[in-house]
Order: sequence, then C-alpha cells, then structure tokens
Amino acid sequence: MKLVKFVAPLLLLALLASCTAHIHTVGDGPKGSTVLKQKQWYVLFGLIPLNTVDTKVMAGDAEDYQIKTVSNADDVLISIFTNYVSVHCRTVQVTK
Repeated sequence: MKLVKFVAPLLLLALLASCTAHIHTVGDGPKGSTVLKQKQWYVLFGLIPLNTVDTKVMAGDAEDYQIKTVSNADDVLISIFTNYVSVHCRTVQVTK
C-alpha cells in the first residue's frame, strides 16, 4: 500500500507533464538530417543555468538550420528525481 502511495503520484506527474518545444529556424531551415543534441541544466527551478549550450557552435558552418529546445519525456523523467534539489534539464537540438 505504501508503494502505491509513492508510485501513483509519480505516474500521475509523468502523465500530466507536457512536452514543450520552442523552434527557431535560421536561414531556410535544415537542408539535411544531421541532428546534434545537448542537455541544458538549470538550478533553482530554471532561474540559474548550470551550463551553456552554444547553438552556433553546434551548427558549425551551416547557414540554414533549425534550433529546437524541448522538454521531452526523458527530461521529465530526469527532473522527477532532480527537482528535489531544484535541478532540471531540457534538450537543445540543432538540425542542419
């Protein structure tokens, strides 16, 4: 019974968590299917970044690409455990 009281709220949070995305198109958008991903980490529930993700470095010499910042299922799963210490993450994806 104690396990159900612990697992049920976690499942509810996982089901209710939405996947959010911000998409920015640079130039004409991606010409190929090369995708680079990095995690962006925050502390104090998103107020202070712990690392820097440089999308210009990820894009390299490409002039046409797409930047997608998303909180997807694996980010939500990680944050379930790290939110107790006010740390959460999101995924930054560059498609060129």
